[in-house]
Amino acid sequence: MSTASARSPLSASHPRDDLKKKNLNKNSTVAVAAAVQSQPDRRCSGRSEREKEKVREEREKKEVVNRRIASKKAISIILRREATKAVIEKKRGRTNSRKLLPRTVLEALHERITALRWESALKVFELLREQLWYRPNSGIYIKLIVMLGKCKQPERAQALFQAMVDEGCIINHESYTALVSAYSRSGLLDQAFSLLNKMKTIDGCQPDVHTYSILIKSCVQVFAFDKVQILLSDMESQGIKPTIITYNTLVDAYGKAGRFAEMESTLMEMLPNHDCKPDVWTMNATLRAFGGSGQIEMMEKCYDKFQSSGISPDIKTFNILLDSYGKAKRYDKMGAVMEYMQKYYFSWTVVTYNVVIDAFGRVGDLKQMEYIFRLMKSEGIKPNCVTLCSLIRAYGRTGSVDKIKAVVRFIGNSDVMLDVIFFNCLVDAYGRAGCLVEMREVLEMMKVRGCTPDKVTYSTMIKAYLSRGINGDHVQSLRDFYREEIA
Repeated sequence: MSTASARSPLSASHPRDDLKKKNLNKNSTVAVAAAVQSQPDRRCSGRSEREKEKVREEREKKEVVNRRIASKKAISIILRREATKAVIEKKRGRTNSRKLLPRTVLEALHERITALRWESALKVFELLREQLWYRPNSGIYIKLIVMLGKCKQPERAQALFQAMVDEGCIINHESYTALVSAYSRSGLLDQAFSLLNKMKTIDGCQPDVHTYSILIKSCVQVFAFDKVQILLSDMESQGIKPTIITYNTLVDAYGKAGRFAEMESTLMEMLPNHDCKPDVWTMNATLRAFGGSGQIEMMEKCYDKFQSSGISPDIKTFNILLDSYGKAKRYDKMGAVMEYMQKYYFSWTVVTYNVVIDAFGRVGDLKQMEYIFRLMKSEGIKPNCVTLCSLIRAYGRTGSVDKIKAVVRFIGNSDVMLDVIFFNCLVDAYGRAGCLVEMREVLEMMKVRGCTPDKVTYSTMIKAYLSRGINGDHVQSLRDFYREEIA
């Protein structure tokens, strides 16, 4: 990275010179396409044919070995998980249900907590409490309470906290912070602030910077910036100094809200603080703020300033740059960034592919978009819901019904997790193409996938029917659903 940081993809010396040599059109996708398709050629430049063949054979052998190892590990993990589920779920109620192995139960509990399967986790926890070897453990309670907060189950989190007290567990600031997190993540800021004030009155439970950082993050997510200032003042009065995480949370939140004056003020506050110097997270949040709002020149100036201060970019930085340039239709700049990434061996992630696919889709360059999609799969990068949304939007804009149906067939043979945003894109694409029967069938697809339509779903369908001069029973039923959704 030290070499990479020496030359910036945004500096005048790199992209501009390259662009002049290539004579790229400022408002076309030629630069992007050239950057992608030229990667294999540059990678092999300077090697003889024999060396190329030798490297290829060694790589293929290594890949075969790695696949074998990965398969064995995957089988081992699957068998262990299935065995755990069988032991936990089938032995309940039997005579030996209170004599399960500690490791088996704890692994099952950890698996469910990590996956945020709160209902199943609570069942396993109840089974844990029935074991003859069980002893109350504060750490387990805290993990469960944090999980319930992430799943927006504050009432159950409160019940577990009370059970923790009743069982005689040690209650400290970590326990209270977990409950504060559960309240604040669920949008119950008044209860969270009340609990914060209670913590101040209890010995050994004084709030720390972690407690305040959690509350600050929850407040900025709902744009409650007045409460953020209260928390910051409270921290200062108690002599609690913000950490780099606190500052980065504020920079990111102010940027997303378009409050650039507060964002810059926070950055200036960080500079003299030796313990909270800006880092790559700070840089990425700042670039995302300016780039996402279309302030490309300011984004580039900030990038240069961060680099001159010794902060090296990471893959997320380049993804932000690519996304910003793509949305601003600065395809020459996209090409320059991609060339820089390839030159300094930054591997593409799923986000990188999604950004480039979306950029080609926006300008209707389906050939290049599909090329990137094929390249993504050949590189072993699994497409996600965002990838599929970009494909559907692009095909919808061009009325490519057959290709829309091809994407639908693709998801039918994959395990990609789909959300309401994807289905709304699909509804819109079918509606644009006049495929009203297929559009209506999306509701059934959503039902099968366990995804609930929202007001955007219904309003998009109503708009499609009305644009075709249809205003009968179908439209009326959709209007009824829409009214229920917004009620």
